[in-house]
Amino acid sequence: MRVALYFGSFNPIHHGHLIIANEIVQQEKYHELWFIVSPHNPFKNENNLLNANHRFQLVQLAIEGESKLKASNVEFKLPKPSYTVNTLIYLKEKYPNHQFDIVLGSDGFQNISKWKNSDFIINNYKFLIYERPGFEINNEASADVKVIVGSQLYISSTHIRKLIRENKSIRYLVPDLVNEEIKARGYYVDSKKETKKQTN
Repeated sequence: MRVALYFGSFNPIHHGHLIIANEIVQQEKYHELWFIVSPHNPFKNENNLLNANHRFQLVQLAIEGESKLKASNVEFKLPKPSYTVNTLIYLKEKYPNHQFDIVLGSDGFQNISKWKNSDFIINNYKFLIYERPGFEINNEASADVKVIVGSQLYISSTHIRKLIRENKSIRYLVPDLVNEEIKARGYYVDSKKETKKQTN
């Protein structure tokens, strides 16, 4: 089975993520795409993260009814911070007959050489790269890269969180079920409040 692994904080998941995922499973003929929800990305500030279980639930709501899109909390069981190489090794041991490729934005790809055991990842995995504004796709690492071209929406999770704190609408930026859950639970209204939840 060919599986694309879309790593991210998904803080929160939005239509930009979903459009990329949909185009990958359709254009690139993957059997499934798994959203790998990272509890703590070592390159990101943990203070801004909603509780990992809440983010995972939002991903589940976002892809409800989609047979080829899956939400994965595999990194919740692994040591933190969440190093991609540890997750890849774990998944390969658990699913030896699966072919795994990595979905990554051009901004994250610029940091590939800084990843833990980056040489191992570059030499053993294919990258599906989508371009983010202001970040050219520069393959100095000579990785196996496929550029995803399509109708991408440049939506920022950071901007969505800012809108919520300002009591502004995020409708059309996220799926309706995600929007409803965020409002019902009061997610992202107070970033300090969410940080406290994360560390409890």
